[in-house]
Amino acid sequence: MIQRIQSLYLLIITALMAVTLFCPIAKFNIEGEEVILSAFGVSDTVGTLSSMPVWMGILLAGSTLLPFVTIFLFKRRMLQIRLCGVEIALLVGDLALMAFYIYQLYANFLGKVEWGDMIIGLPVIMPIVSVVLVVLAMRATLRDELLVRSLDRIR
Repeated sequence: MIQRIQSLYLLIITALMAVTLFCPIAKFNIEGEEVILSAFGVSDTVGTLSSMPVWMGILLAGSTLLPFVTIFLFKRRMLQIRLCGVEIALLVGDLALMAFYIYQLYANFLGKVEWGDMIIGLPVIMPIVSVVLVVLAMRATLRDELLVRSLDRIR
């Protein structure tokens, strides 16, 4: 039911997290060679170096699919609120894993890379924006639930 504002919030969250899933998270310029951290691996110009951040990719995929599934549970508002809470936990986990893998790559190339040679991409901001939108969706869903309960009390 796309008419509700929380459905629109959840759809925007799905789009933001899909961008995060498919765009590079960070780029390192190491001795003239570019190393890219993405959701499912670390690669350079030659090919894949490591599939180290697979768990980050799985968590990002889960935080992309969950709000999309939550949109279609519009008749079960309390379940929607609980799933929004789960989505917040997933987004915080996404942020923590992104920070961990960026720091781990920086620590691995400590003598070879400076902070100026590292470009952190826009997908790092997307989970933060998504947390704000999830909170707004939770508030709107709770407001709907309170309205329905007040109308049930009148009958």
